[in-house]
Amino acid sequence: MNGTEIHVEVDPALHLFVPAARRHGATALATDGVSTLGHVIESLGIPLTEVGTLVVDGRPVPPGHIPGAAERVVVRPVEHPQRVPGAPLRFLLDVHLGTLARRLRLLGVDTAYESTDIGDPALAARSAAEKRVMLSRDRGLLRRRELWAGAFVYSTRPDDQLDDILDRFDPELRPWTRCTACNGLLRDAAKEEIADQLEDGTQRTYDVFAQCADCGRAYWKGAHHDQLEAIVERALNRRGALRR
Repeated sequence: MNGTEIHVEVDPALHLFVPAARRHGATALATDGVSTLGHVIESLGIPLTEVGTLVVDGRPVPPGHIPGAAERVVVRPVEHPQRVPGAPLRFLLDVHLGTLARRLRLLGVDTAYESTDIGDPALAARSAAEKRVMLSRDRGLLRRRELWAGAFVYSTRPDDQLDDILDRFDPELRPWTRCTACNGLLRDAAKEEIADQLEDGTQRTYDVFAQCADCGRAYWKGAHHDQLEAIVERALNRRGALRR
């Protein structure tokens, strides 16, 4: 260390990531004089995926800024809705977010999901290769430089997780158009086409079906449809309230 000291103020929305001592106004921080401000902020525990603007002495600076002595830094969160330029908005979720993945797919949001732990390097590489926003609660994963884009999932409750992602990214919702098992697109299907997947009672009771164009899974308004409908209606109603 060369004794370079700056003062950092973290927005309350990001207090989750920093020690309690750094949650009350600007606090002093020693830097080495060569590390970027982005690196310094990450060293505090804040993933850069969660940082919207870095303000130094009243002016915005990029994460590559090298902080100088006595600079005052304000760390602000990303704005909502967050725009992700460069590709259609789509997501990649890690192994711990299976329920969130199924709910996003239920709403018609393009959502890839790894049901096994393939490791952070492979997840980051897939995010980059497919230009998907990586959603995770793993801060280490979100710090990987090869990620195309990423976002921290703040809650452990699926309802809150879904609200958070919909509010943050405002994706287009097209309910009932994707397979909740594999993310493929659904198409209308005749009962005869998927008869081998239906029990006798289902064949007698239902006449309207859909089938995944990728994995072939059949769908109909079965016993759990009311629960799924409630999730869809809640999301659509919330979306309407936010846009008013």
